[in-house]
Amino acid sequence: MRPPRPVRIMTIMNSCVTAPARLGETPLPDGRLLAWAEWGPEDGIPVLLCPGAATSRWLGCGPDAVAALGVRLVSVDRPGLGASSPLPGRTFADFAADIGRLAAARGLGRPPVIGNSQGAPFALACAAAGAVGAVAVVSGADEIAAPEFAGALPAEVRGLVERTAADPGGAEEFFAGFTADAMARLVHGNSPDCDLAVYREPPFAAAYRRALDEGFAQGAAAGYARDTVLAMSRWPFALDRIAVPVDLWYGAHDTSHSPDHGAFLTTRIPGARRHLIPEAGGALLWTHTEPILTTLLHRAAGTA
Repeated sequence: MRPPRPVRIMTIMNSCVTAPARLGETPLPDGRLLAWAEWGPEDGIPVLLCPGAATSRWLGCGPDAVAALGVRLVSVDRPGLGASSPLPGRTFADFAADIGRLAAARGLGRPPVIGNSQGAPFALACAAAGAVGAVAVVSGADEIAAPEFAGALPAEVRGLVERTAADPGGAEEFFAGFTADAMARLVHGNSPDCDLAVYREPPFAAAYRRALDEGFAQGAAAGYARDTVLAMSRWPFALDRIAVPVDLWYGAHDTSHSPDHGAFLTTRIPGARRHLIPEAGGALLWTHTEPILTTLLHRAAGTA
């Protein structure tokens, strides 16, 4: 992997989001398709993106930073979301295997990966499987089923965790009742003002809504439901055996993704670094794209 281009780090929002430069679907050995979108030069430094809850490949991040750093950003629809074929009962290991096959087919090598929001455990699963070269967890969903968090969760969230543990199939049926409208209300209703300023900006609002509509395009929210059951259960991969660099990024005003802004999660991953941004919330992927990407590239190259 060639070293990243030097660039001045800025902690301001880049020019919102843009439509993908390229769209495609890669066939997998079992006949399924894995859908992806790309931004940046085709010969740029590959960086994978595991999108947040219920959103499709259509929502990228920081086109200015992507261009300045020479990044080929590749966002992937998880099975059952967007244009990727469903895989009922899929596991984290299944997703890591899919990413390995996509990387081989698309010439990505062992790329660094961003796991945003609910995409975080999927990115970490790829790291545990050796499929990626570095990880940036951005406003990441934490392992809230870990016993250490039992007393720190709001009653409603604790109830969902307990329900998922007791009856995963029933919980999956419950989450499959969600809609794009319900998800949009949930996100906006739990966001601080600093995030709402991003989410309500017309270009971003349109791009986010399209990504949600694409995420639910296959009808019932089976893809989102499976993601949520996996994320809210105990994670089956060994965090302490992850051997690639991991950075965890949280905004101090983010109250939705982790009970302690990733502090405990950081201690469970060897050599992981935590970045807590005082003035930010959960929209870090779009407000702080440049420092996140810059750090990820340097960590993948072994220069930071």
